Amino acid sequence: MAKNQHTFEDLQRLLSLEQLEVNLFRGASRDIGTSRVFGGQVLAQAVLAAGLTVEDRNMHSLHSYFLRAGDPEASIVYDVDRSRDGRSFSSRRVVAIQHGRPIFNLAASFQVAEEGLEHQFESPDVPGPEELGLAMEVRELELEHLPQKLRRWLDRFGPWEFRAVRGDDSLARAPKPPFQEFWFRLNGDPGDDPLMNRALLAYLSDFHLIGTTTLPHGISWMQEELVMASLDHAMWFHRECKLDDWFLYVCDSPSTSGGRGLARGMIYDRQGRLVASTAQEGMIRLRREKITKEKRS
Repeated sequence: MAKNQHTFEDLQRLLSLEQLEVNLFRGASRDIGTSRVFGGQVLAQAVLAAGLTVEDRNMHSLHSYFLRAGDPEASIVYDVDRSRDGRSFSSRRVVAIQHGRPIFNLAASFQVAEEGLEHQFESPDVPGPEELGLAMEVRELELEHLPQKLRRWLDRFGPWEFRAVRGDDSLARAPKPPFQEFWFRLNGDPGDDPLMNRALLAYLSDFHLIGTTTLPHGISWMQEELVMASLDHAMWFHRECKLDDWFLYVCDSPSTSGGRGLARGMIYDRQGRLVASTAQEGMIRLRREKITKEKRS
């Protein structure tokens, strides 16, 4: 199996922010083999930047837009606007900046902890991670035939481990229903800080989610003719959690149209509690030469 080289300590260093001013922070970038920064990294750093300006309340929702591709060779500055601090809720806006231009916007809301009504969608009845065995990784034989840049892209998973409920074949081109479930865990101790656990969950939520939109079309995300990019990302944190065990990520895609695809996800812990929900729309295009070839055939 392909082995990731980045450890949890590497991920912690990547997500750590330097405070430049009261509402100004700077984060590092990492080359993952593409011309852009991994969206989950920017999202997680923005979550941390917003949270570092809030006291005694936790983030319960975020809405964000990816405006430009981030430069993996340059650091990112996060400018936080303290929009409002009420008795129960606080609002923050974050702009991620590179080379003098915004690349990402985030709006987040924080709430004082309180009791209230509770219900949730039940966790699906699926095999546990121990029953699935093999992780969602590219086999060594496949890896040998991939370009060096794509190998570094796969290494972005770092300390995260994944196990697919429905099986995983990164090169498969047979159409499938627009649903997938997989278990994930973090190989490292994230500690008890609610903000860091939310940032890590946000980072993780960008893995595999938009890929769900390609399943009905018999397209592999590893195909060179496929162009994908995240357009936005929303997330809701329902219950407290610590990422020190396996979690189940349940994804579906209601629609693809107009060169875009929509995917939704729900994240459950081992006890079946729904801890977070997420939604993302992405650009999904086939390169023109692929489309032309299909029309001729």
